[in-house]
Amino acid sequence: MVAFLLGAVIVTAAVFAFLNGFRDASAAVALSVRTRALTPSIAVLLASLFNCLGALLSVAFVAIFADKLFMNFPTGQMGLILLLAAVISACLWGIYMWWRGFPSSSTQALISSLVGASMGSAIMGHQTLESINITMWSLVLLPLLISPVVAFVLGFVAVYPATWAARNTAPHRVNRRARQMQSVAGAVVAFGHGLQDGQRTTAVLLLALLAAGSIGAGELPLWVPIFTAVLLALGTAFGGWRISYTLGHRLVRVDPLRGSVAQMLGAALLFIGAIVLHMPLSTTHAITAAVVGAGANQRFAATNGKVLAKIAGTWILTPLACVALGALFFLALSPLA
Repeated sequence: MVAFLLGAVIVTAAVFAFLNGFRDASAAVALSVRTRALTPSIAVLLASLFNCLGALLSVAFVAIFADKLFMNFPTGQMGLILLLAAVISACLWGIYMWWRGFPSSSTQALISSLVGASMGSAIMGHQTLESINITMWSLVLLPLLISPVVAFVLGFVAVYPATWAARNTAPHRVNRRARQMQSVAGAVVAFGHGLQDGQRTTAVLLLALLAAGSIGAGELPLWVPIFTAVLLALGTAFGGWRISYTLGHRLVRVDPLRGSVAQMLGAALLFIGAIVLHMPLSTTHAITAAVVGAGANQRFAATNGKVLAKIAGTWILTPLACVALGALFFLALSPLA
């Protein structure tokens, strides 16, 4: 049974990584395509390459992320069922959000689902994850409350120096240079996404192998980060165009200058979160909020308030729904223990 559960976790982790790249590709390509900085095919290929590179380098931060999230993680069949329930829940929520065309956080879906699975384990009288209340607050609720606000404010403020620097330049030259910068910005966002989100799947696989007794503490097989990086890149290559259309057309209208400012700022927040703060920031939250902030700093109304309200509602709903799904799937899978 342990071998079967381990295989199931690996398969579902592969699906999660693919969906992660598939859905979050929008953060890297939506604005570049919307402002005609890149063609859709070039934008997606560029995002796939740098997403893969970021995921490979994210292995340096996996241990820190795993220590924050998986303290006192149960071994054996119970640990594998916890992971399986959480990853299935996160995958289903991601598919639902893609179908609705709304950007949402894969990171928060996974962590919330794991907390929910731990709650399901407590209901059954089994071992739970240590300090799940602290985990939920520090890794889900706190980033949800802070990172979109910070990204919005910085996105709004960053427009001022950018427009001041371009004040004596002809508009067509500003747009051309901004599109060139956006080509770079899209790659940087994809790299930051891989750096942040590559840790999630790698950590899940690492914990699954530890729970199954396939590896010892401190070991990380080479195939694990490669597996994660390839699946993220494949998902990005297919591109989640429903969500890209929402970000690039339905949510906010920005010119190339504001688009490049928002993308570079969002990427900077991802790097700071991964390297400096060791905090799992959401690519979706950072980029979307930065774009809305930059778009708000214009002389005309550029943001669709109804779409923004729906997106913000899904961000609030994600932790609640995924906790419930994680608990439900754990209870459904618990007979396998």
